[in-house]
Amino acid sequence: MESMGKKKPRPRRSFTPEVKAEIVELCRRGDRSVGRIAKDFDLTETAVRLWVSQAEVDAGERDGLTSSEREELAALRRENRRLREDVEVLKRATAFFAKETR
Repeated sequence: MESMGKKKPRPRRSFTPEVKAEIVELCRRGDRSVGRIAKDFDLTETAVRLWVSQAEVDAGERDGLTSSEREELAALRRENRRLREDVEVLKRATAFFAKETR
C-alpha cells in the first residue's frame, strides 16, 4: 500500500552546455511551450525553465548571477571552507603543543 501513488525519483542526469543551449533556443523561438519541449526531451519543466532563466541572466536580459559568477562563487566557498578547516587544525595543534610545553 505504501508504494501506491509514489513515483521513484529520477536518477540525476547532467547535460552539456550545448544541449542546454539548444533547448533554450527552442524555448525562445516560441514554436512550442516550455512544457511541451520538456516533455518532448524527457526533461522536467522546472529544469528547462531554470535553463531559460539562467540564459537570460547570462545574456544580460535579467538580473542575477551569471554562470561564470556562480562558478567563481562556488570555488570561493570551497576554498573558504577548506581554509576554515585548516585554521581549526592549527588551533588544535597550538592548544596541544601549548599543553606539552608546560
